[in-house]
Amino acid sequence: MSKVQIIIQARMTSTRLPGKVMLPLCDSTVLQVMLERLGDLSKNVIIATTDDGSEHPIVALCQRLGVKYFKGSTEDVLSRYYFAASHFGAQDNTAVVRLTSDCPLIDAELVNQAIEYYQNHNVDMVSLGPHSGFPRGLDTCVFAFRMLARTHQFARSAPDREHVTLGMAKFNTMTSYTISAGEDHSHYRLTLDEPDDYTAIQAIYQQFNNSLCFSYNELLETLKNHPHLADINKHVEQKTV
Repeated sequence: MSKVQIIIQARMTSTRLPGKVMLPLCDSTVLQVMLERLGDLSKNVIIATTDDGSEHPIVALCQRLGVKYFKGSTEDVLSRYYFAASHFGAQDNTAVVRLTSDCPLIDAELVNQAIEYYQNHNVDMVSLGPHSGFPRGLDTCVFAFRMLARTHQFARSAPDREHVTLGMAKFNTMTSYTISAGEDHSHYRLTLDEPDDYTAIQAIYQQFNNSLCFSYNELLETLKNHPHLADINKHVEQKTV
């Protein structure tokens, strides 16, 4: 898959659950599980971590697994993405895929679907996330590097610098497409922000005997058949922008 960079932002300094990306999961860590869930896509991955001195465990994991990584600003995530993509040779038409490291249940088929739609249709951004009907925790966004570069050049507000894609429509003329889940499963919370999220994700993997090989449909079926899994963290509120 040429001209595609999958950039995963990862840090150790999360305020609600510090070090969450390196928490134990399935005899591994949250971040390694996510990388393994991506399968063949992992060869396109760049881990965009921080340069504040806390990132050593993330860097060590990347070095051990042979995964590309870049160290950049802790708070200015937009610049971290821009410089990570630039460092590894992004050109104007390079497709940049934004993932976050708090998604250890990420589904490679859905990520591939977003990439393929972007590559085969005349759109500037393809997303799968909030308002798509998919559970929180499978979020994927694909856009051209040229839009990232222009947003990095002109964005000034703290929210725009922190959230990468938030300001893109302000500084780019763009068309976007949201992949729909077909029905609403947004009540399932599969992202990792707080301790009860971690408990829920561990319980889901235990239901699969800690296997990493299951599809989104199999995951949905498990959540429907075992409603107690979703009850563990249903009270956790998503942080607002």
